[in-house]
Amino acid sequence: MTTYSLVGDVGGTNARLALCELETGHISHALTFSGLDYPSLESVIQAYLQQKSIQVDKACIAIACPIQGDRVEMTNHTWAFSITEMQANLGLEQLTVINDFTAVSMAIPVLADDEKIQLGGESVEQDKPIAIYGAGTGLGVAHLVPNEGRWLSLAGEGGHMDMASNNQIEDQILQQLRKEFGHVSAERLLSGPGLVNIYNALVKSDDRTPELLTPQQVSERAISEQCKDCHQALSQFCIFMGRFAGNLALNLGTFGGVYIAGGIVPRFIDFLQASEFRDAFEDKGRFKAYLKAIPIYLITHPQAGLLGAGAYLRQSLGIRL
Repeated sequence: MTTYSLVGDVGGTNARLALCELETGHISHALTFSGLDYPSLESVIQAYLQQKSIQVDKACIAIACPIQGDRVEMTNHTWAFSITEMQANLGLEQLTVINDFTAVSMAIPVLADDEKIQLGGESVEQDKPIAIYGAGTGLGVAHLVPNEGRWLSLAGEGGHMDMASNNQIEDQILQQLRKEFGHVSAERLLSGPGLVNIYNALVKSDDRTPELLTPQQVSERAISEQCKDCHQALSQFCIFMGRFAGNLALNLGTFGGVYIAGGIVPRFIDFLQASEFRDAFEDKGRFKAYLKAIPIYLITHPQAGLLGAGAYLRQSLGIRL
């Protein structure tokens, strides 16, 4: 008889829940719930289990906020809870709560070849560190390190590292953003709002007034070449994505690959591939040759967070990924 666990991927807007087959890691019966419709995460989980008419005794939930101790308070949502209290209320034998990019990183060892697209570089070196980052509402970052047949995910807040410039145009963008934000983190550039920040900075640095555009409008106008400013903004976004990936690769020598996740980049894959993204990744002076072999992959799996939450739980139970 198949044994299932509950897995979840919870963001500021939606909560995605599914069942994970413990033996194989297969994800099924995924449903998305609006966070605005429920008073708590616990109530969402109860609604899901009632709807599926299934009992589980183990769960792993990935949440888009730092996880430190028993108390969880979401950054972009009003939901807050005690892990031990929710575990007791749901009658679970095990409830593990992890950061959302911890989950995304743990999906990498179980991704199929057709669930990722390679963006340059050579083949991965086995048992070498891996870097993962992804632009969405914010910028998530994690590293994955092999350790005696297991995978150790190193979570952090790398999206809030300083962002450096490498030429005059990037100087202008950062100078403009410093006037508005003071500290310019990578997330101020590499996120949905970051794409708009780049567009606004480019236009303002030319002493013009930018239009009020959404990230989707900027990317759509760039791809269709309806707007020169939007095209330049998206091109620069791709360059910054490459520079940041190169920094991550240098930090831990990620010859196991660099992986891009998140909801933004898959919307303009062709544009990214035709951009200076890979050149910017390798543009590290004396270490260009060092980076040239490192492969970059774009994750195309539609539910990488759920897949990774299942992998994290399975590994905690002694299953080798």
